[in-house]
Amino acid sequence: MPLDNRDADHGTQKVSADIVVIGAGLAGLVAAATAYAAGKTVAVLDQEPEASVGGQAHWSFGGLFMVNTPEQRRLGVKDNTELALSDWLASAAFDRIQDGNARKWAEAYVDFASGEKRQWLRSLGVGIFPLVQWAERGGYGPRGHGNTVPRFHVMWGTGPALVEPFLAKVREGVDNRRISLHFRHRAASLTRAAGRVTGVSGDVLEGSTAARGQQSGRRVAGSFEAKAGAVVVTTGGIGGNHAAVRRQWPGNTAPDDMLSGVPASVDGDFLSAVESAGGSLINADRMWHYPEGIHNYHPVWPNHGIRILPGPSSLWLDAEGHQLPAPLFPGFDSQGALRHIVGTGHGYSWFVLNRTIALKELALSGSEQNPDLTNKDVRLLASRLRPTTDAPIQRFLDRGADFLQASSPAGLAERMNQLSGAFLIDAAELGAVIRARDDQVSSGLGKDPQMAAIRAARRFATDKLMRVAPPHRLTDPQHGPLIAIRLSVVTRKSLGGITTDLHSRVLDGDGMAIPGLYAAGEAAGFGGGGIHGYRALEGTFLGGCLFTGRAAGRHAAASV
Repeated sequence: MPLDNRDADHGTQKVSADIVVIGAGLAGLVAAATAYAAGKTVAVLDQEPEASVGGQAHWSFGGLFMVNTPEQRRLGVKDNTELALSDWLASAAFDRIQDGNARKWAEAYVDFASGEKRQWLRSLGVGIFPLVQWAERGGYGPRGHGNTVPRFHVMWGTGPALVEPFLAKVREGVDNRRISLHFRHRAASLTRAAGRVTGVSGDVLEGSTAARGQQSGRRVAGSFEAKAGAVVVTTGGIGGNHAAVRRQWPGNTAPDDMLSGVPASVDGDFLSAVESAGGSLINADRMWHYPEGIHNYHPVWPNHGIRILPGPSSLWLDAEGHQLPAPLFPGFDSQGALRHIVGTGHGYSWFVLNRTIALKELALSGSEQNPDLTNKDVRLLASRLRPTTDAPIQRFLDRGADFLQASSPAGLAERMNQLSGAFLIDAAELGAVIRARDDQVSSGLGKDPQMAAIRAARRFATDKLMRVAPPHRLTDPQHGPLIAIRLSVVTRKSLGGITTDLHSRVLDGDGMAIPGLYAAGEAAGFGGGGIHGYRALEGTFLGGCLFTGRAAGRHAAASV
């Protein structure tokens, strides 16, 4: 098919290509690059300006779930495919009839993460930070949720480094006039003929100078019609659309106030168009939002929240100052903690710690919050071992609205109550909680399961080196001052979505593939309409975009 790369300001624009990809995030770029490599012409549509190409992946920490890698083995980690799949299935807890395709995707993805994934990325020039991280440890026994061993591999260069090889391939296609990029093109509906999806139509939005991630305008300047042999939907999730999040929240118990961990453009609006074309949407109630959100003191998008990636040493208290029950320690089960916190009737909680723990254990999710890894700056990276006054977390200690410091538990309680405006923290009780924790440290042994977890974590080299502080008394003045951090719920990922088979073909309500229609990434629940079930193992979102985007690009190309 001919390729039309003309962008009209007004009227109906005509676009034609072998493959149309809706969405220029990571999954869309992978699908487009893959279809182009297969010899097809590709048109990529996205409602945002070109500055936001790469979507959420650009902002990510760049962590990928991988199994039995050289990086793991060098750290003494013993891993294998069977163990990883066991952890995945225990976390997913598939229990619905419609989970069949999702389970097939899970099995295929774990095989991918255990095999060609690492070699494929390295062949594309993507480097891997050698210190594997351990996120989501679980704590419910060997058959419960969580990773048995560390599997969170951070890309050297974080999210932008993962986007770059696919974006470069797409740009090569543009230079060769085989790929066209159509920004400010908001897809609205799919077109069909003789039972097959043949294209998409929608609005051409007015040009925007919004920087990456900033909210862009929605004024309509014209319309477009795109014809194709196949359409790939990679429009992402709903995390920027709080109204949709609230509608889908199980039990209608969403907190009154939430932060957004994604830009406002992550609105999920096109999912209804897929449904109107016969596609099956499932598992809408399964979402992955985090309870460890903080306000970005320098926001990019509306209500911009950042997630703290914590080590295990902070006390985690609910809004009334009660410690969360075991195993809801920082870094063990974020979804369990989320349900517990929301169940208290309050939408926020607290970390209580001290300066030493803050600088050693608190990482911030996102490429912009990790300039050492993102910019591949070895000298700056070394400062993580000896945190300086210019460390990202120190800047939040200095400027963050959620960060409080005091020299005593009583002073900290007073500041916590002032910030919340609710006066729920009893100073004497907070002091007793901190004192009880310090007594367990002073004993040298103790009965506190959190202290046991801290000591166990320090047996792993990465944690001991850069993620877990040596046990010490919170009130030890050498490690002060005391710190409290107010944590809000931050929206992030959809775990449900468009039902797809292992070829990324969109399925209808009867389980039949809709000819010409494919879906990938978060829009497809990262595969099958819910590859993660109820809980995700960390590092599987970006990998899901890679895996499903590649499958969609391959099979869409083969179909035309």
